[in-house]
Amino acid sequence: MAGQSKENTRYVGDTVAHDDDTIDFEIIELLFFAYRDFTSDPDAILEKGGFGRAHHRVLHFVDREPGMTVANLLDTLKITKQSLARVLKQLIDSGYIRQVTGPEDRRQRMLYTTEEGQALARALAEPQSRRIAHALAKTGPGARETVKRFLACMKNGAGD
Repeated sequence: MAGQSKENTRYVGDTVAHDDDTIDFEIIELLFFAYRDFTSDPDAILEKGGFGRAHHRVLHFVDREPGMTVANLLDTLKITKQSLARVLKQLIDSGYIRQVTGPEDRRQRMLYTTEEGQALARALAEPQSRRIAHALAKTGPGARETVKRFLACMKNGAGD
């Protein structure tokens, strides 16, 4: 592997195993725990309505970008049409999202949150925003920009 010395690499079957000092287990575990806790409050709210994290993601992005097309949502979430169809149908049938035919292309479907959808999106985002604000306040000056850069670099296709 590029950038790794051979003495830190060993092969187990067909896979490469690395010595513990070349893997940042501490950060990996912190990310696991942070994600668990970051999603716990919205999960509890979603569960009451029979929804899950996929519903949360759809609701979040549609609320943040009113008029987003189904095609753009698929691209943003990197999921299949089949996966989105089930979740989107549940959100539409429950009155949280409405779907409008595109003005120029009638095949295009534009998505908007309803008032109920906006309220749910805010209720899901508020505890997450409080958690972020609390962590940033404890981290110190410049933390927000550093965290934004770090998370942007963690995204696939972030311009390595």
